[in-house]
Amino acid sequence: MFRNIVCFVFLLFQLNSLAQEDAWVYLLDKENVQTSIANPISILTQKAIDRKAAHNIPIDERDVPVNENYISQLKTQTGITVLAKSKWFNAVHVRGLETDINALENLAFVDEIIFADDSLNARTENTNTSSPASSFKTENAQVIFDYGNALNQIQMFNGDQLHISDYTGTGMTVAVIDSGFPGVDVIAGFQRVRDSSHILGTYDFVNRDIDVYNNTSSNHGTLVLSDMVGYIENDFVGTAPDAEYYLFITEHAPNENPVEESYWVEAVERADSLGVDVVNTSLGYKDYDNTNYSHTDADLDGLTTYISKGANIAFEKGMLMVTSAGNSGANGVSAPGDAPGSFTIAAVDSNENYASFSSQGSAIQLTQKPDVAAQGQGSYVISQSGAISTANGTSFSSPIMAGGIVCLWQALPDFTNAEIMQLVRETASQYNNPDYFLGYGIPDLSLALAQGLSVQDFPETTTDLIVYPNPVKNNLFIKLPTAYETGQITLYDVIGKKVLESAISQTNNKVNVSSFSKGVYLLKVEAAGLAKTLKLVVN
Repeated sequence: MFRNIVCFVFLLFQLNSLAQEDAWVYLLDKENVQTSIANPISILTQKAIDRKAAHNIPIDERDVPVNENYISQLKTQTGITVLAKSKWFNAVHVRGLETDINALENLAFVDEIIFADDSLNARTENTNTSSPASSFKTENAQVIFDYGNALNQIQMFNGDQLHISDYTGTGMTVAVIDSGFPGVDVIAGFQRVRDSSHILGTYDFVNRDIDVYNNTSSNHGTLVLSDMVGYIENDFVGTAPDAEYYLFITEHAPNENPVEESYWVEAVERADSLGVDVVNTSLGYKDYDNTNYSHTDADLDGLTTYISKGANIAFEKGMLMVTSAGNSGANGVSAPGDAPGSFTIAAVDSNENYASFSSQGSAIQLTQKPDVAAQGQGSYVISQSGAISTANGTSFSSPIMAGGIVCLWQALPDFTNAEIMQLVRETASQYNNPDYFLGYGIPDLSLALAQGLSVQDFPETTTDLIVYPNPVKNNLFIKLPTAYETGQITLYDVIGKKVLESAISQTNNKVNVSSFSKGVYLLKVEAAGLAKTLKLVVN
């Protein structure tokens, strides 16, 4: 009997040693970096270059693609399958036996290997895990629209008033990152977007092809997209019906594996290179089929998971990342909704009451989560069959709000992503008393538009406003244009909370910020009815 037990244990050991693992392989360098940056059209579209220039977003080494020669060499290594790549992280997602993956460290161009199963990673005093998490299960001239059943969900934040002002998303580009989009290519509810040729491109990062319409495992993307661009005359209108869209699949609905986070990062990198303005993500990650890959609550601090770090870079690149909070109630928000760079949306019912399934934020997140709320319980959607139906989930509050934000940004094109997010927060129903259920509450986008239009920028002259140094460690100096004797500054942290308010003048223009935590802030300078908001980095 003892011999049988020993043999059984040995067999289990052999099976475990043959288990396939997922890992991120970080690479040392890239090729032709300076040449690519000097000639950005070789790595980005003109729309992406223009968007970055408009918002003072630098083109840097992260925009340069991964060295394809390195990837080719990885593919030839014993037992290694390459599943995804990231130019922002200069990393490749691989699958293979633990021993085969560890053997990659012998390659001269490999900098570091991080396993999705954190127990396989070497421990250091400052361990920086990059392991991912699991996605939501699929849930089932003047413009005058008849919204039909969809009226309440757009009226809740006065998005219909933006449509009346002819801000319907025209000229804005949106990426919807989800699972399948079956029916979008044929059903009547998407005829309007097809006729206008406003679906600019598609890609399935799971199957590596452009077909996103014949994925029968999930219609989740179809439902999500309908809340932004769906149109059935007199019965249904999405919140950004005239925007242009890219449809990306990164979610493999039947299984939950950390490679989905890598697919997602690839998708947002492609979105950035295509000049996308707004990304909607109605997916969230925490638990995996293999529990060794699952995130702990502590991982959901907005800075730890691979996907959340990707969301933060996407924000730095100038895109506005609208993300569903999740459907886990008190179990908390999931990644990338925990990221400071995500604008995270909670769910309410048609009466503006908290929906019990909507994931709640906590002190684990370093920034206020969720950010704001929209209708996610009893949301109206267009189904794969073409029928109008209802569905529950933050998967729907997110695109409903995302479409509204698209229209707001169309109306205020000179605003940065951070400024648009702050405008929306400031008009929300509980801005002065946010909580972990609805964040700052339900916004008023009509008010946000009015406030945005009321702000005039300082004239771009040689005597324009000067703020220095930036980054700053101790004293910040604000030099007003010579035509303005006095003014006022307001400093907001990354979650939109006011942390400083002070009067300034031509002679009293120094502000000490040494007591503030390191990080990114928004500095608003006002004088004589003019204003300018800048990103400020405190070191």
